[in-house]
Amino acid sequence: MNIMTLQVISENKSFSGMQTRYRHASEVLACDMTLAVFLPEKADDSNPVPALLWLSGLTCTDENFTQKAGAQRVASELGIALIVPDTSPRGENVPDVADNFALGKGAGFYVNATQSPWQQHYRMYDYIVDELPKLVKASLPVSDRWAISGHSMGGMGALQIGLRNQQLFQSISAFSPILNPTATRLGQAAFDLYLGASGDEQNNTSREQYDPTLILESLSGESIPPILIDQGTNDEFWQDLLRSDRFNTAASNRAESICYQLQEGYDHSYFFVASFIESHLRFHAQHLLP
Repeated sequence: MNIMTLQVISENKSFSGMQTRYRHASEVLACDMTLAVFLPEKADDSNPVPALLWLSGLTCTDENFTQKAGAQRVASELGIALIVPDTSPRGENVPDVADNFALGKGAGFYVNATQSPWQQHYRMYDYIVDELPKLVKASLPVSDRWAISGHSMGGMGALQIGLRNQQLFQSISAFSPILNPTATRLGQAAFDLYLGASGDEQNNTSREQYDPTLILESLSGESIPPILIDQGTNDEFWQDLLRSDRFNTAASNRAESICYQLQEGYDHSYFFVASFIESHLRFHAQHLLP
């Protein structure tokens, strides 16, 4: 791969760096994808910079974080690239659920679908773990030192991908993540669609590999990367859909690795993300930078 693999859609200078939106053909997802990348001014071929991979939530694209979170200022100061993919495959031939925002386009849940007609395109896990990092590192001045973060569905994705691929990520963080999707109606609906009905033992095993709480429980006694989680106390989805209780029980003996913080009065919106993105970037910088 080379830089020509990425087609520039737009470029905007931001805090002395460059915010660029690209289009590229994805073999894994069998469609064209968009990708947003912020490169700090210091990034060049002789000075590749570490990267934060950001996974967005339901209904989002690659543009929500780049336009609303205000992350470029601190990323520029720290010398960290921001890699922001879309949340699902896109295109006329990609299947969708038109009457449900939590399924289909904009709701890939960062899994590899096994059920028809989803399995051809909805392979977001492989895209995020394998294809996208290879493309970015081959095309742009980005080093092998990566962290991963995300919001809501993307927070779930960041945690399950980060915990399952510890060799790829120096640190993990999340805002308002779906922590126990197999125990919520939102997660169950998505997993039913993409992975098959929960009554089948094989399907249940497939679900468990995408649930941050169950992954953390399975790693009992094993080391894990440092994790930072922020959750707003006024989040309307917190108790019903995000389900932090069982995760926090599993995390209770890992105080050296997991910091779970309640932020008083904050909701589920990007106002919350923008309020604390600087602390997350500085957290990751501790583990990304020399």
